[in-house]
Amino acid sequence: MASMAFSRALLAALAISTSTAALAQETGGASAGTDAADGDIVVTAQRREQSLLDVPLAVTALGGDTLAERGITNSAQLGDAVPNLQINSPYGDTQPNFSLRGIGVANEYNSNQASPVGVYLDDVYLAPRTSHGMGLFDLDRIEVLRGPQGTLFGRNTTGGAINFITKKPGLSGTNGYVQLGYANFDTITAQGAAEATLAEDVAGLRLAVNYAKGDGQIKNVFPGGRDAASVDTLQGRASLRLKPVETLDIVLRAYGGRDRGTQAAVHGLGAFRTGLGFFETDENRVGENRTDAWGFSANIALELNDRLSLTSITSYDGGKQDLQQAADGSPLDLLDINWRSRYRQFSQELRANYDGDGITFVGGLFYGWDRNITDNRFNLPLPPAGGFFQHYRQVRKSYAVFGQADIDLADRLVLTLGARYTTDKSRYDDAFAYLFVGGVDDPDTPIATTVPCAGVAGTCAYDPDARFALADTNHALTGRVALSYTFDSGMLLYASYNRGYRAGAVNGGGYTSSSGISYIEPERVNAYEVGIKGRAGGRLLTYAASAFYYDYSNQQLQDTRAGPVSFLVNAPSSEVYGLEVETTLRPAAGFRIDASLGWLHSKYKELTLQGADLSGNSLPFAPKLTAQLGFEWDMVDIAGGTLTFAPNMAYSSRQYFSPFNEIDAPGTPQVNSELQQGANAKVNASLSWSNDALTVRLFANNLFDRKTYGYGLDLRGAGFPFNFLVPAAPRTYGVSLRYGF
Repeated sequence: MASMAFSRALLAALAISTSTAALAQETGGASAGTDAADGDIVVTAQRREQSLLDVPLAVTALGGDTLAERGITNSAQLGDAVPNLQINSPYGDTQPNFSLRGIGVANEYNSNQASPVGVYLDDVYLAPRTSHGMGLFDLDRIEVLRGPQGTLFGRNTTGGAINFITKKPGLSGTNGYVQLGYANFDTITAQGAAEATLAEDVAGLRLAVNYAKGDGQIKNVFPGGRDAASVDTLQGRASLRLKPVETLDIVLRAYGGRDRGTQAAVHGLGAFRTGLGFFETDENRVGENRTDAWGFSANIALELNDRLSLTSITSYDGGKQDLQQAADGSPLDLLDINWRSRYRQFSQELRANYDGDGITFVGGLFYGWDRNITDNRFNLPLPPAGGFFQHYRQVRKSYAVFGQADIDLADRLVLTLGARYTTDKSRYDDAFAYLFVGGVDDPDTPIATTVPCAGVAGTCAYDPDARFALADTNHALTGRVALSYTFDSGMLLYASYNRGYRAGAVNGGGYTSSSGISYIEPERVNAYEVGIKGRAGGRLLTYAASAFYYDYSNQQLQDTRAGPVSFLVNAPSSEVYGLEVETTLRPAAGFRIDASLGWLHSKYKELTLQGADLSGNSLPFAPKLTAQLGFEWDMVDIAGGTLTFAPNMAYSSRQYFSPFNEIDAPGTPQVNSELQQGANAKVNASLSWSNDALTVRLFANNLFDRKTYGYGLDLRGAGFPFNFLVPAAPRTYGVSLRYGF
């Protein structure tokens, strides 16, 4: 049955993509990557420079100009531009959860879990999910690779990979820009970059900065209370490029940033929602999201000869989070959490690229480690006032060897073979937790050890020296096999098999008892995909389409039960299939239409939680249909510049926030039907005037002020009289002025 449905989806994708009436999108806009003479977008999705239309993968590339046109200023907004990409978070823009083609962290919220959609900054893997909530500034492009990337990108890419690629010095001349903006909620934004060539063709320096500060977007009616979802961010980056000889290219980067906005609003205890608007809350303790991130990297590329080059990428990154979260949405102290973690990571990749007669090869070695030290405090409605304190340290190490070859079997027919062998070692240690007495503002008075303690919370005497530790090792062979053919017209047709892997994980949410703390199995995905991409009518029509089928095993997800007790479990078996189409049509000079469509079928083939059979349920954060449609119209030349109108619409069908969907576990107070967002469409628009140096832009996001939820979590099943729901952003609008030099 599933295979028949997949076959129909495949035929539909091919029919749409080859239709002369179809719209076509050159995935991302002309500013992405290095433009070739004919306007091709150049990407590095296969760890080497290629035209986007020559890459036999489902890739969306978004350039800096495209991000501005669509009102995308933060990584958490990328879902408006990429088919089958959903982004959610219980913390607002902080620690976003990326879900590609239904594969994400599901309902997971703990800081120690790795995203199954790998996030990279200039080819450097970012392990902490807190670092993923970055502001977007001075970027060359963003590449979103859909589907498992287990060969060239490695572990924790069962869903795909997102690579943020910053601008580097061009080693010629001086350039830069300054941009200022003002928006509703008294939001002030400023960003800029300046590049200086220290020695022509030899040395260059580029500095960039980003700042935003604004009031909360969710009004708090509690007397004297802070508004929720405010913005207060500052980021900077420095890039030094050295090219002492033609064959040696060195790029050194350093970045740092901090966020100090208030927490996302919560719709919680229903009694205190009476009389409130959707974008209002009544909360006595709106907390602050305090995050810091910094890092250093060195990218050294050496050409040994015309065919062989070596690349070394070394990085060291760190940061911390201190998230003060009132999670009850009420003026009562029912659930107040302080999520605190500190991060460090190091990685080293050594890669060789070979381009010879009839064969192209990329291969290398990878080593990386990351450390997470967590200290969380949970204030609960316990008699007397009190809660739980949790501490642990997690260290993960990863080793890998990989290689991928493109072999010319015949003229225009290419066979791709790739493999990667990974060893992951993880240790969870120095772990302890205890039950304490004390209010939210009071110091803790420990009364019972809960970790290590295999019994019910409160049954083990307090022991300040008690510690708990676990360790785990995983080995994985992942790979890729693909066959691609390029027609005389330039159209590329490909079919591929990819195997992806996400390392086993330990439950970072276990603090009421050590019985719920253990390592679970790695995720694995066997993915089959066919696709087509190309152009028609010169540059009139550009299209890309793909159809895919996933055999998905051991998805990692949270199961929250009364206590509250949290278990990290595996969903034994799931099935995902669907199709995607991205198109661009240029019917006239100065007019471009962009459109994309994602259709997705996802279901659990086998899953039982708390006695409820969830087989047949949809995966969370996996709407069946997503679509984007927009155009860019150069309306008129006036006053020495061009007036451009650029609206776009993003549609999503219903999505569930929980693997239970609308099923309630037997004998529990769950109301899981609350944990979903219905079908909705949001419209963004901008009107800009620009000449060679100056751009003035008016913009509006969520123009019609649609009221939607971005995240939901079952708390009724954990013993609370409410569920946890986070509203998405309201309408925002403003103006910006940009001057380039």
